[in-house]
Amino acid sequence: MTSSNGQTPARRPDSGLSFVPPGWLVFVMAWSVYGLISAWRVVGDYGLPDSVFYLIYGGLAVDIITILWGLYLLGLAFGRSARFPRHFTIWQIATIIWLLARQAYVLTISDFVFSGQALAVTAAEIAIGILCIYLLRRGSEADSVYANPETESPPVVVSILAALLGIILGAVIGAVGGFFAGEGIAEATDMSCFEGGCGYFALFIGLAGLVVGAIGGGLFAVWRVHRRKRKPVA
Repeated sequence: MTSSNGQTPARRPDSGLSFVPPGWLVFVMAWSVYGLISAWRVVGDYGLPDSVFYLIYGGLAVDIITILWGLYLLGLAFGRSARFPRHFTIWQIATIIWLLARQAYVLTISDFVFSGQALAVTAAEIAIGILCIYLLRRGSEADSVYANPETESPPVVVSILAALLGIILGAVIGAVGGFFAGEGIAEATDMSCFEGGCGYFALFIGLAGLVVGAIGGGLFAVWRVHRRKRKPVA
């Protein structure tokens, strides 16, 4: 919206609240990556009940969707797009619905043991999500920061393809770099190779590099796509 003399009115100063939703989004994405890595150990365990497998595979699917969807949302946030508050709110509502459905499933299936700590964590996740939705409400200080109607964001497909390419390349570069860094550290510290200790250390560093590279590559790819000159809105 412009004033009568054609100048855009000054935005309200940002106290930092606008960074809370993107920061929470990054945390949820990182937690999803951790969930994917943790689930590898039990995916091939066929001794688990079917109800547990349903929850595990459902969680894996949600984690993958969260990472890809989150990369697109971060692209909007980087570009200060006016679309970010609405799209973030949709994502957060979908996430809250999943959390409630997962908790209800755990509480109603006898194969799971009630955990007060898990219930408290879920409640905290929902509370933080509701807070982020409130911060991005229409007319709020944080909402006014994401007000860039002059340009149109790249299509969703472009952002997703860029994110996938960035994740793959970042994971490969991170894994290779981490593995060689682990080997170098093992040699420099004269680490014992008894029963393959130095090799396991290098693999561990390589796995850490894979995770960091995948996240960093995805974020960088989406950032680059949204930093390019975008089409003016008609």
